Amino acid sequence: MDKTKTRNVKFILGLTLTGIILVMMIAGIVHTPYDPMAMDLSAKLEGVSFKHIMGCDNFGRDIFSRVLVGVRETMFVAAAVVFIGTFVGIIIGTVTGYFGGWVDEILMRFNDAVLAFPSVLLALLVIGIMGGGTKALIIALGIAFVPSFARIIRGEVLRIRNLDYIQCVRLYGASHLRIIVVHILPNLRTVLLSSVLIGFNNAVLAEAGMSYLGMGAQPPYPSLGLMLSEAQGVIYSNPWNAVFPGLVIVIMILGFSLLSDSLEKKT
Repeated sequence: MDKTKTRNVKFILGLTLTGIILVMMIAGIVHTPYDPMAMDLSAKLEGVSFKHIMGCDNFGRDIFSRVLVGVRETMFVAAAVVFIGTFVGIIIGTVTGYFGGWVDEILMRFNDAVLAFPSVLLALLVIGIMGGGTKALIIALGIAFVPSFARIIRGEVLRIRNLDYIQCVRLYGASHLRIIVVHILPNLRTVLLSSVLIGFNNAVLAEAGMSYLGMGAQPPYPSLGLMLSEAQGVIYSNPWNAVFPGLVIVIMILGFSLLSDSLEKKT
């Protein structure tokens, strides 16, 4: 199989897996079979059945309904985190890459210092200051994601700003703002899309990990990471409590990874 066919297969498979996640997310917004937070002790640890297609957890809550809402929660957090990281990263990366000089030195040295700091520890520090919860998690992870986006954008801007057509536009007297908005930013879309998909991967993993540690969504609100944490005590007797949330996380990550890889090969 040649590279083009391989890339196309990855793109189709990635799109299919991502489509499954989007359908689950929409279902979690529109309708769930049961109240994901309603407890029914008579159904405690009930197995997979036609009534509960993914079984019930140790509080008798329907796992399928909680997974649907958990997908919605994870996608929302990941989208918000990537938006913050991309938006701030584009500003920093564009300014430093285009103007260079002391602006580049100051901002990128600070950016490198933040980038050198482990993102999880940085997020834990911010959450420690702000407290737990979804809002704090989004802000913490958003801050942690800024440096990587800024460095990617800066590298592309450094390459683009020295191209011949950019020099011609400067000679015609175009303002810095016009050059950046009209001639540089549109040329970042391919690398930016690939970076956003990779960012989604990392954000999904980070959200699941932080929620697993109890620093994201708080009980009884469903979150995929929190569901994995709650399933620890029954992992051997009732493995479906962990299998289904874990499988959805794997599908998310694999889908975004395949899409990102197929797009990256095209550049």
